[in-house]
Amino acid sequence: MNIRQFYHRFPIAISAALGLVVIENVAWIVEPGVFGTVIDALIERAAGAANAAYLKPLLIWIGVFMLNSSAGALRRSVDPRIFLNIFTTMATEISTNGNRQGLSISKIAARAELSREFITFFQYRVPEIIEQTITICGAIIAMAFFDWHIALTCFVIIIPLFGMTRLYSNRVIGLQKDLHDNREEAYNIFSTRDPAKVRRYYAKMALAERRIANWGAFNFGVIRVFLLGIFLGVLYIAIDLDDFTTGNIYAIIAYVWTFVTSSEYLPELMESWTSLKDISARIQTEPV
Repeated sequence: MNIRQFYHRFPIAISAALGLVVIENVAWIVEPGVFGTVIDALIERAAGAANAAYLKPLLIWIGVFMLNSSAGALRRSVDPRIFLNIFTTMATEISTNGNRQGLSISKIAARAELSREFITFFQYRVPEIIEQTITICGAIIAMAFFDWHIALTCFVIIIPLFGMTRLYSNRVIGLQKDLHDNREEAYNIFSTRDPAKVRRYYAKMALAERRIANWGAFNFGVIRVFLLGIFLGVLYIAIDLDDFTTGNIYAIIAYVWTFVTSSEYLPELMESWTSLKDISARIQTEPV
């Protein structure tokens, strides 16, 4: 079962959950720009400008904030019900199909538990992917309204970031396979009641996990160097080249920070993606 097949098994439930993610994050990425106009309006009001109108931008910002908050609260309430029901269905199908194929109890139990990672990916990782996509693209688009040089700086940095992330994925996928192979043998290892075998089992798991962590640390460090370049470039453009208002500067810094923090999630998301690719190849379920 791959991601597309999984979605087509439960289209209404998954669409409802992910639709709330989109609403929440679109409202969130709009919020800094709207709040910047509130800051400027309040500064003009404090300076005694006769035509300063702050009530309208303030109400717009409150509306955007409430939309973001209500969609987020509803999603956090609905998600567990949706995905726990899906997990129950998948675990039952994996058990039935495993018995039908004559697999060992160890493999069936491990694959049922691995399917939880499939659910976790859709409940947490897919929303994060949507969130990071909206925030990265939205931040670039928003900054283009202030100065296209800033947007171009961020856009150019995306190319090496994705290159590093793809390299990371290629290195990690084999290690993920080793981890999942070991997990399928957990029941057999414990059934031997041999402490030495249990120790070797977990030592082998730890070795693969340490290698994954080392690659993650290396990728994170390289990405941070690129992101430092973004900060320096944007600060130079915003302060030395443009005559921005206080609200504009607030919005730009907020969007840059959003872009940077979202980019830092790429290695972690890619690790989950590579893990899911291996799990989906192992789990072949048919409706019961």
